[in-house]
Amino acid sequence: MNYNEDLRKKPLWQMTGEEFLQLYQTAGHQEVQQSACNPAKKYVYGIHGISQLFGCSIPTAHRIKKGGKIDKAITQIGRKIIVDADLALELAGRKTGGRK
Repeated sequence: MNYNEDLRKKPLWQMTGEEFLQLYQTAGHQEVQQSACNPAKKYVYGIHGISQLFGCSIPTAHRIKKGGKIDKAITQIGRKIIVDADLALELAGRKTGGRK
């Protein structure tokens, strides 16, 4: 085994600052750079998130959700509502490029 493999198996709480930085620079930093290439999706949560996303009142956000136009952007598990913001705006016709 080489030094980096030994560091990967060593518990974090037993590492010195220098060991942690070396491990971060060789292994962890590469993964961070790769994930930065793919911008993360933006999500909003709940009816309040929908109202902020569309800049409308809570009752209007309820109507938008019930209307079904953005159903493909909504994931609901029980009472938790998760909305893919970019997809919701695109489906509603408010994404750059004008209304549909």
